[in-house]
Amino acid sequence: MRPGEALSIWRAMAIGAVALILLPFVMQYYTLTVLVIYGMLGLSLGLVWGFGGILCFGQAAFYGLGAYSYAIAAVNIGESSVPFILGIVVPALFALVLGAMMFYGRLSDVYLGVITLVVTLIFFKFMNATAGSAHVIGDARLGGFNGIPGYQTLNVPGSPDDYLYDDRLYIVCAVALLLVYGLVRWLLASPFGRVSVGIRENELRAELLGYDVRARKTLLFAVGGAIAGLAGTLYASWAEIVTPGLFSLGQSAEIIIWCIVGGLGTLAGPIFGAVALGYLKFLLGQQSMVDNSIVLGLILVLVVLLLPRGIVPTIRDLFFRTFGRRRRRSRRPARRQDNAS
Repeated sequence: MRPGEALSIWRAMAIGAVALILLPFVMQYYTLTVLVIYGMLGLSLGLVWGFGGILCFGQAAFYGLGAYSYAIAAVNIGESSVPFILGIVVPALFALVLGAMMFYGRLSDVYLGVITLVVTLIFFKFMNATAGSAHVIGDARLGGFNGIPGYQTLNVPGSPDDYLYDDRLYIVCAVALLLVYGLVRWLLASPFGRVSVGIRENELRAELLGYDVRARKTLLFAVGGAIAGLAGTLYASWAEIVTPGLFSLGQSAEIIIWCIVGGLGTLAGPIFGAVALGYLKFLLGQQSMVDNSIVLGLILVLVVLLLPRGIVPTIRDLFFRTFGRRRRRSRRPARRQDNAS
């Protein structure tokens, strides 16, 4: 990694840290925590789709799988350290296997989207049908559409009675988001990330240059699944209940809308889209006059028509154009004076 790239990563993380420190002054910790989790979930699809060129409708499957893995393990173990790890590892392994089957099967982009969507709907259908005493994993009853409540939430390691909630859970989620963002930026700046972006631009050319396209896409898909699983694990601790709604079609559609509205091809875009639209959904949930889905659909249409690149890339380009011109104008008189002297 070049020194300039490392400095850019640290600068972006510092700006993000300042924003996460200031947000609690204008919003409650409870709401902020879930918005940060949504931001991490949007980041997972932003990586897979925006930089890997893999349109995945199954990000909600990894999200829900992470939440259920944590809840089931927490019920059986009674402490959060091992369940927390399982909530990340299980979705990552599932994404790795699913990705290998799809990419080594040389499926087209359309079939990739269909298969990931079908997998998500299968999870949704299956989890809704797990009511009754027959659907048990250890001491954990899956509960059907009622879900799994009453498990051990995140706690200080070694102290099961010292729960992490409110401001402490927010700090954990905020730090996790910053670390994931920094690691993803580092991954994209590495040779693996640069080749992955090259594969997105021209897969055939990358393959002719000798790169194993299928293996790299599979690994990138697994990384996205691990990040979504981490978001699901944190959500399970925040909500204190997991239900099949995590695998719903609406959840899958929302993640895609976050990325489109925020801006594909960036990491900050999906995070911004998830936080902004998540907070808008929270505000709309306090009234019954307008349906949430109608508002989200209208926003999506307006952004696609007016800001096809998304909000964050548009604002970024406008910022650089404005301040770039000012810098050039301020330098011109100095150059003329130097030439005159």
